[in-house]
Amino acid sequence: MSGPSDSQIEQFKATFFEECAELLGDLEQRLSVLEGGNQDIEDLHAIFRAIHSIKAGGGTFGYVRMVTFTHSFETMLDHLRDGALEITPEVVDILFRASDIVADLIDVAQQGGTPDDDFGDEVLAQIDQILASMAKAEGAAEGAAAGSEEAADEEAERIGSVALFQIDFKPHPSLLRNANEPLLLIRELRTLGELTVQLDASQVPSLHALETEDLHFTWRLMLRGACREADVREVFEFVDDDCDLTVERLEPKGDRDAEAGTGSSRSEDKTPADKAADKAAAPAEQAAAKSKSTGGEAAGKERRTSSIRVDLEKVDKLVNTVGELVITQAMLTQQLEALAADKRARIASGLEELSTHTRELQENVMAIRMQPVKSVFSRMPRLVRDLAGKLGKRIKLITRGEETELDKTVIEELADPLTHMIRNSIDHGLEGPEEREEAEKPVEGTIVLSAEHRGGRIVIEIADDGRGVNRDRVLEKAIDQGLVAADAKLSPEEIDNLIFAPGFSTAAEVTDVSGRGVGMDVVRRNITNLGGKITVQSTPGQGTKVILTLPLTLAVLDGMVITVGDQKYVVPLGNILESFRPKPEDVQTLVNGGQVVKMRGEFMRLVGLARIFDVPNATHDPSKGLVVMVESDSGSSFGLVVDELLGQQQVVIKSLEANYDPIEGISAATILGNGQVCLILDLDGLEAMDKLAPRDLLEAATLAREPAPAPAPTPAGEPDPAALDDGAAPEQEEPQGEPAGLDDPSSLEQPS
Repeated sequence: MSGPSDSQIEQFKATFFEECAELLGDLEQRLSVLEGGNQDIEDLHAIFRAIHSIKAGGGTFGYVRMVTFTHSFETMLDHLRDGALEITPEVVDILFRASDIVADLIDVAQQGGTPDDDFGDEVLAQIDQILASMAKAEGAAEGAAAGSEEAADEEAERIGSVALFQIDFKPHPSLLRNANEPLLLIRELRTLGELTVQLDASQVPSLHALETEDLHFTWRLMLRGACREADVREVFEFVDDDCDLTVERLEPKGDRDAEAGTGSSRSEDKTPADKAADKAAAPAEQAAAKSKSTGGEAAGKERRTSSIRVDLEKVDKLVNTVGELVITQAMLTQQLEALAADKRARIASGLEELSTHTRELQENVMAIRMQPVKSVFSRMPRLVRDLAGKLGKRIKLITRGEETELDKTVIEELADPLTHMIRNSIDHGLEGPEEREEAEKPVEGTIVLSAEHRGGRIVIEIADDGRGVNRDRVLEKAIDQGLVAADAKLSPEEIDNLIFAPGFSTAAEVTDVSGRGVGMDVVRRNITNLGGKITVQSTPGQGTKVILTLPLTLAVLDGMVITVGDQKYVVPLGNILESFRPKPEDVQTLVNGGQVVKMRGEFMRLVGLARIFDVPNATHDPSKGLVVMVESDSGSSFGLVVDELLGQQQVVIKSLEANYDPIEGISAATILGNGQVCLILDLDGLEAMDKLAPRDLLEAATLAREPAPAPAPTPAGEPDPAALDDGAAPEQEEPQGEPAGLDDPSSLEQPS
């Protein structure tokens, strides 16, 4: 039989490296738990299994250095599991460094390189030193302990150099589903000595009830060999969770022969067969006790959900296909409305059922792409640990909402922004121990990383209890770097957001942590590219909170289609609070040209889409159109002035940046049922545009489209006022005797 082809080997390697990435992520998270003081034996078992799996895969593909290093790492972990080696801060530090070496070896192998023969020798020397010290201490202890396992082995050697073990192996029905093979375990046991196998097939169901992927056999194995009980249990290392296992060490046969005829009736004088008979009921009794104490936990494990690994590109194609199906379904719905009533009735019910199935299909497909943010959050404890140690700070990281699910594409782009912001909090936000003591704060600083669903989006917050943003320093640096004018009057929020300006940094000197002014501007750009927003809230002396607002998915959206003049827009449905038509007396115009509406005794700000986007033939009077009250992702509420609501619709999101250019106030685009491109509104962007919009110029542009009255004759020798500002409304002639500049046309160009 021919071996696997090169393409198959490369495919196997790709799968191996994907599994390594998952194993390393879980390994670092569990190491962080150990460092925090929660020394759970299950965490040690999981860390050991991760390194053992990497070692096995590395050996399969011939990665010699990876196998050599992981073998020593594995040995140290094995002693930790046995309790022979104590978990101390020094040991945990070596575990972290060793995991880094393993990650580097995997990275080199993935890139097709070969590491140096001495790669990781420094960490290996530390591991060997610990193991040597432990072995020396163990030797002294074992010499003084008469009843130790070594003494038992010496006794076995005295009477025949062998020991007899009875092994009751009862696999769970799901063992085969988890890629385990009992035959391989039995073969490995044969390498330890003479093995007798007894198969119990009494639990095999009838042919009609047989499930081919379930295992119904149990085994009783008698092993005679010069080995320890630990060696026997190691064979079943990777099926611990998939079986009920009992290993009993029996006295060797030679012991009975040596003491025969003494007349003793002690239990130690029984033959192995007698002892086996005495203990025949033990596995069943233990299994029953375990089932009673765990409340059916074993049964729960047997119902473990199976999974498959699928290339993300295939999932993307499926999502795109479902998106096109949603568009087609919307197109059919719109065409149905054009049919006569009698024909429409015959197919309306079928189309409604199609719509239901399409919606269900879309939700199920999108669920495939959803993953917990835990995969990103789990990388941050290591970052905090290393950077805090480098800067001499004591920092505690608290994570919340790790199971909050987010689109896989968004998660992949989230790691770098979170890393930058965590580093920024550690370096700039949190004080050192002495400064915190002077400020009467706990010596240990705190960073809280949380995620939650809010409306139709996910909100991620990074909050610290540090010194907060030094607004005077930020403004001074911004003026020095020419980012703002020297006489600029900025609000506290505007000053805080200057930290996202390109090239901006308040660091006194450049270090390997910060100071070059790159990072936070990249963070904002990456978040914006994902259709999200980033804001900063800071209280001097108390801390800073950075808030990321991201879409749950980049594929579909539930929206409300509205009209403004001749244009159609989509408002995200999750942001809409209510809609109404106000009375004329409830609408008030402010001095700066803005509008507010009185609603249940409170005034709410209005944002005119027609004015911001300069839409012709639109209704500017809210009392003649509609007001749609919305809540932005930042939490503020305001009203959109629109002409009409066309109805709710599920739309497929198309990126503007990937297909065109980013547009302020617009988050994305979609295709309606009639094939028309429709823009999806960015509510936070609209709110910011409305605050900064030069209302006078926009109103002047609106007036310019209306027929203007004939201008009055201009006295000879005086300039034409219209020539002072092309396209703006004509200015009145300045009265004689008043100082110039009171009604300077150029002042109309300044934002209010």
